[in-house]
Amino acid sequence: MSSSFVIACVGKPSAGKSSFLNAVTDASAKVGNFPFTTIEPNQGIAYYPVDCPCRAANGGSAAKESCKPRYGWCADGRRFVPVRLLDVAGLVPGASEGRGLGNKFLDDLRQADVLIHVVDASGTTDDNGRETKGYDPVGDIQWLRKEIEDWVFGNMERRWGGIVRRHIAVKASIVDTMHAQLAGYGTVRSIVQRAVDQLHARFGSMDLDKWDMERVRDFVRVFLDERFPTVVALNKIDMPDADKNIAAIVRRYRGPDPRDGVRAENIVLTSALSECFLRKMAKQKIIAYAPGDAEFSTDAPGLRPADERTQRRLDNISDLVLFRYGSTGVQDVIVRAVEVRGFVPVFPVKSFSVFPECILVRPGTTVREFARRLHSDIDRAYAGAETVGAIQLAEDDAIVAGKNNIIRFL
Repeated sequence: MSSSFVIACVGKPSAGKSSFLNAVTDASAKVGNFPFTTIEPNQGIAYYPVDCPCRAANGGSAAKESCKPRYGWCADGRRFVPVRLLDVAGLVPGASEGRGLGNKFLDDLRQADVLIHVVDASGTTDDNGRETKGYDPVGDIQWLRKEIEDWVFGNMERRWGGIVRRHIAVKASIVDTMHAQLAGYGTVRSIVQRAVDQLHARFGSMDLDKWDMERVRDFVRVFLDERFPTVVALNKIDMPDADKNIAAIVRRYRGPDPRDGVRAENIVLTSALSECFLRKMAKQKIIAYAPGDAEFSTDAPGLRPADERTQRRLDNISDLVLFRYGSTGVQDVIVRAVEVRGFVPVFPVKSFSVFPECILVRPGTTVREFARRLHSDIDRAYAGAETVGAIQLAEDDAIVAGKNNIIRFL
């Protein structure tokens, strides 16, 4: 797989994490309504759709024969780029203190670029993942963030005295000191810089040795917003009571600033089981359906008739999910997860008519950094780069989608 982008699918046991993974990948996670269905991280490949340059290179028509991606596929000028998806072990309140599978869960998060938090919008599982009725899922978002926050803050609190003494002794900048402490969370320096800048904008400049534990926790909160942006997948939207719970969650997170690490625009309504069923029926040639579609067809050429039970379920999905919400929402979650990070699709080419690879890179990645990532030989032999129209690119040019993200190295 060419892209290294990793999404962690998180949430309490039995919220539908494994069903979500099955809905967007061809992995087969264990599914069950009991705690710790998932013990080891299940891994699969999901796909992020981008516009493929094959259409422009082919005079505005999709190049069905010539566009053959090395990874993923191209359909009618849309390139489906692979991203890695993890369904990590179930989390329960108290995980930061070692309860449940908490230590393992939190350690698995280090691999992720972004989190998808699957929340049971129906209120039919309690905070420990056991079956119930009338549970308020608003709290699930809060305690997930609190467990991650307590995990990071607890690690810093225990070492804070030593951190400050070393900071003073070596006369380091706050960014350098905090990056050294947070590198174990898969953190790049730019993320720490943004967190420090936000803290200074809010409270003014303050020497690290004057930070109290309240200020340390404030820093941890803004750091987590930057390091682990979270997309909330409100799952089971076709279940009873889901509507009122969805309305309460949307009201709580409406506003310009993140709350509990969540922004309103990063909440997506989903029905993972509906998506799983539609994909299964499509494979069995009972319906014509593509992931993310707003409808399916039962009368397209070559389809088999559905039995009565199957037809009833298809009708329910059509009425309760597709008609009401426009789709199952599952593909929308993947799209939002990639876009919330601002990753840029880049097409390295030998010719501006063939596009075998598409690689997602972090925003701000320069042309030379991209050459280094592709291969050490390309970096060593670097003699320049150009984009469409023979436009020369500087080494330190940041790669921007639609501007210079089709690159040929000279």
